[in-house]
Amino acid sequence: MLYYLHEYFDINILGYITIRSGFSFFIALFLTLFLLPKFIQWAQKTSSVQPINHWAPQRHQEKVSTPTMGGVVFIGASIVASLLTIKLSNLFALGGLLTLVLFTLIGFQDDYAKIKKNENLAGFKARTKLLLQIVSALIIAAYLCLFTDFNTELYIPFLKSPLFDMGIFAIALWVLVIISASNAVNLTDGLDGLATVPSITALSSFAIIIYIIGNAKLSAYLLMPNFQVGEVVIIASALVGALTGFLWYNCHPAEVFMGDSGSLTVGAFLGYLAIISKSEILLLLIGSIFVIETLSVILQVGSYKLRKKRVFLMAPIHHHFEMKNWAENKIIVRFWIIAVLSNILALIISLKIR
Repeated sequence: MLYYLHEYFDINILGYITIRSGFSFFIALFLTLFLLPKFIQWAQKTSSVQPINHWAPQRHQEKVSTPTMGGVVFIGASIVASLLTIKLSNLFALGGLLTLVLFTLIGFQDDYAKIKKNENLAGFKARTKLLLQIVSALIIAAYLCLFTDFNTELYIPFLKSPLFDMGIFAIALWVLVIISASNAVNLTDGLDGLATVPSITALSSFAIIIYIIGNAKLSAYLLMPNFQVGEVVIIASALVGALTGFLWYNCHPAEVFMGDSGSLTVGAFLGYLAIISKSEILLLLIGSIFVIETLSVILQVGSYKLRKKRVFLMAPIHHHFEMKNWAENKIIVRFWIIAVLSNILALIISLKIR
């Protein structure tokens, strides 16, 4: 809407992506802050609370009455804010909205099943969830190939030109990136606010990179590829605003959890941002906390199957530190610090070396 006010009434300031990103941030922020208390009250009345896995550390039982599925609120706020501020004819922005909708639907169905049966493992079976994620990621990857002017070249840090053209194999990589990022954020979402701040920092980093890639002069100066992806910055900004509002209620002690409807969706959108910014490899650094959490699970499962021994007291790794009697706030804040530092390093690598 704001972009078309610029077109029809010649309000030049509304044509700038930076200005509309600011509007989308605050619209999503205030929508989330307004809606979340109402959602929390409704969830408490209807017992739409987080079922706790019996394998979780004992102190997690204190969280049994905490409402979940808050992702529906902040993702919804992000979509509304985006629709009000983006240029709706931009195909990359529409792809971003498609990602948010598809993965929110998967997460919502999973959350709803858990709440209805009051059982943490009562959602989709692992194979069913993975299949739905693959189908959704394939739709997004096919959309990029068929409807946008987007090449299939692979870029890696430290090189100023693409490594090679992946061709049709790009779809396989993009599906892997989206699914991996989606599940990695989901695994990380185990403590109050633990996944929220790393998500905000990752979204902010990608927004900066995408803004540059969408700007012909800046991208040429920094030897980066150039695509018409700038409008996606507005969606990323909306999600940062919404997550900031969500953190107000999700910080320790949490009044609401994001649930799969939030974590799966944020992760998938980070994967989408990595793809359109040609930063698939850099995602490993930008999403370092999510990578660490995922690797801890892989190592734990692999070690137990091969050697019948555990590497950690419990996985994902944040539970390991809980079992060592670290205070929850200490774990969370230290993980946040790692996320901020790794994103600063990622931006240095992306903007100065490539």
